Amino acid sequence: MPRVSQRGDQMPASPIRRLVPMAVKAMNRGVKVYRLNIGQPDVPTPPAALEALHRIDRKVLEYSPSDGLLSLREKMCGYYAGLGIDVSVDDIIVTTGGSEAVLFGFMSCFDPGDEVIMPEPTYANYMAFAMSAGAKVVPVMSKIDDGFRLPPVEEFEKLITPRTKGILICNPNNPTGYIYTEEEMLKIRDLVRRHDLFLFSDEVYREFCYTGATCMSAMQLPGIEENVIMIDSVSKRYNECGIRIGAIVTRNKSVRAAVMKFCQARLSPPLIGQIVAEASIDTPEEYMRATFNEYVERRNFLIERINEIPGCFTPMPMGAFYTVARLPVDDADTFCRWCLEKFEYEGQTVFMAPASGFYSVPGMGKQEVRIAYVLEKEELAKAMKVLEKALEAYPGRIPQYS
Repeated sequence: MPRVSQRGDQMPASPIRRLVPMAVKAMNRGVKVYRLNIGQPDVPTPPAALEALHRIDRKVLEYSPSDGLLSLREKMCGYYAGLGIDVSVDDIIVTTGGSEAVLFGFMSCFDPGDEVIMPEPTYANYMAFAMSAGAKVVPVMSKIDDGFRLPPVEEFEKLITPRTKGILICNPNNPTGYIYTEEEMLKIRDLVRRHDLFLFSDEVYREFCYTGATCMSAMQLPGIEENVIMIDSVSKRYNECGIRIGAIVTRNKSVRAAVMKFCQARLSPPLIGQIVAEASIDTPEEYMRATFNEYVERRNFLIERINEIPGCFTPMPMGAFYTVARLPVDDADTFCRWCLEKFEYEGQTVFMAPASGFYSVPGMGKQEVRIAYVLEKEELAKAMKVLEKALEAYPGRIPQYS
């Protein structure tokens, strides 16, 4: 029988989704599973988006242009202008979700063997996209005990080699919820300019900044206009993950020309998703504010509750809707599987993402999990009770935390 490729063998399984079969089996046994593993909001999609979906009266659901509908890109320009980001429709390429934006960006900017520096823990799929492009991930570690703050720029500087081609940041950060300060962003800017690197900036969670300060976009950094590649998506902003609409935004014409070749090869982004996304940009401020306030309440409740559980610790996230928590367990991967396969409390269990998959270095994150606070508070309260009971029953609980 023929073998799959080395790339296929080496591609990491998603820590967010690889335990799904076990969760399905648990549900088939009649166990209620609290899904804290994935950033799938339970907040309703904006009415304007759903109305646009219902109003579609096309006789043919045709291909769209490879860079996306012009009307959508025009509306996106207006949205960005409201944030103080000055771009033209030509700077925006619509993609099939933010994931495709990262993948096409990497494929367009990196040659096999090139290196990209990423603060870790980082969004797990970045590593899969880098592998697809033949690029090497070079991690710079942040630590849970100091709130996952950005490591000093000197730590980045030490990692730069002749093969370094780019730096990737996620701001606000998935999985930690950290938000980079203006001072940190300017230091990254100086590093990028000094070494003439690409700066990939994933900003899909910009609406979820809980510090009271505006989250600074890399597109607003002066002096590196041609270096910045912004990743965006409507999935989390408007609670419509399933329409798969994202964007790659850059003022670099050469990068856009390369990205467009990959876009043409996949023909076009989803037509229906673009129609819904375009309507979503008209979402009233009241909806956005209510969603924001809901996540603030969930965050405050969850962080307090986790830190009440003996042996557990998580810092306060500043943005997005995730937190990384340290648990008193020997191995978080084993614990998360055990919760789905062997544990239930009053017919319930929890589904979390082991944090080891958010690091490229083996052994890191061994006692950590990522928890998405995408359930309403009543459900989060029940899930935390189940987690507490699971930790009491788990045979691999670390004795010093008992």
